[in-house]
Amino acid sequence: MADHSLQLRLTQKLALAPQLQQAIRLLQLNRIELREYIQEVLDSNPILERADGETTTTESAESDNFEQAEGEPGEFAEQQDWELESLGNEQWSESSAFESFSGESQIADTSADSLREHLLWQINLAHFSDEDAAIARAIVYGLDEDGYLHDSLEDVRASLAPELLVEEDEILAVLHRVQRLEPVGVATRDAAECIRVQLSVLPGDTKARDLAVRISRDYLELVALHDFDELRKRTGANEKALTTALELIQSLEPRPGARYDNRRDEYLVPDIYATRVDDAWRVTLNPENDPGLKLNKFYIDLLRKSGGADADYLKGRLQEARWLMSSLEMRNQTLLRVSQSIVDFQEGFLEHGEVAMQPLVLREISEAIGVHESTVSRATTRKYILTPRGLFELKYFFSSHVQTDRGGSVSATAVKARIQALLAKEPRSSPLSDQDLVELLQQTGILVARRTVAKYRESIGVGSSSERRRLYRRLGPTSD
Repeated sequence: MADHSLQLRLTQKLALAPQLQQAIRLLQLNRIELREYIQEVLDSNPILERADGETTTTESAESDNFEQAEGEPGEFAEQQDWELESLGNEQWSESSAFESFSGESQIADTSADSLREHLLWQINLAHFSDEDAAIARAIVYGLDEDGYLHDSLEDVRASLAPELLVEEDEILAVLHRVQRLEPVGVATRDAAECIRVQLSVLPGDTKARDLAVRISRDYLELVALHDFDELRKRTGANEKALTTALELIQSLEPRPGARYDNRRDEYLVPDIYATRVDDAWRVTLNPENDPGLKLNKFYIDLLRKSGGADADYLKGRLQEARWLMSSLEMRNQTLLRVSQSIVDFQEGFLEHGEVAMQPLVLREISEAIGVHESTVSRATTRKYILTPRGLFELKYFFSSHVQTDRGGSVSATAVKARIQALLAKEPRSSPLSDQDLVELLQQTGILVARRTVAKYRESIGVGSSSERRRLYRRLGPTSD
């Protein structure tokens, strides 16, 4: 007999008004997605039209006066109970900073939209709850062109707040499901994890699968070095079993998103420009960020004269248009404030390069400008800034820190730049080992573990000392 019982459960949820949801959505869209969204609204809303270079101030004021006369409250202002309400009335200009960059070259887009669309399509068809689907989409939007997830679980969690309050273990559970979507291994954090996920979905009777899992977990570095004798010694496997396991690993795809790569067909245009003006760094928006919208005077006049269902319909479209225009203005103001704060933090990088990059996390920007971390996360994802040093995604300026012997810290990006500089000057007859690099960095006051040095070295595409030694031998002797 079924056991029926009543249970009380306390949950915490945050209900957002439709216009606030729209503001959040617009902030996380990139330029192409924003343009498509605005075009959809223009096609469906007769009151909204292109301004063709005209300002929208008169029309906006006219609609405000109309709503006040009708007794309609300004709901949008009343609902701004989150971080965007603090944007204020700052004035911004778009006419100066970008002119000196008129000849910049186009740079290929690495957002891998086709992979993203393929995964989002699967998420829509899978049996995800609404909350899990939102988490899965946040994970997908954090993937690089190879299908790897570089955002931490905390970053994903921050991107979901404040409208969705979840714990990291909930995100991890959804991450495991996403990793088993097609292509299997997507949303993993590194090649070893990618291989393990692909191995985990193989049938249990697959030959040498367990040995392959063990190798991918503990000994991939030996595989990369082709040190099979040491690999055989550590695993205790015979040559036949080891060969089968290695062939199984080689049959897998370490870059699950590579086949969806469209970078040769897509190009990036900066959202923001950073220039040096009167001994200070200043950011300005790309003028194309302003879609140039205005309210159609004909329909405004028609709304005054009409009644009944027609008036109700036009009132709804008028409110929709005003929400969109306000949300776009808030989006631009947020982009400006976030990017200006980032530039203020990273002046050293703009003037001296990567070696002067400062450690920076989302929380520092959010505290500096008085917004939530999720706002900073949305504003910096797939938004690009053009500087005299090149074009960068805003997220590029965030990095973890490494301690110094004086109690300070230096960014991981700066440490990578120092490692690259040391390797560029290393003698070919005796390449620097990771331990050598640790000791050289310690001489400059940077305290870093050998394992961390190895990780940074691999991230900049440089092989181990033994690999470089073999390469130098093939290249032939040169003067050190």
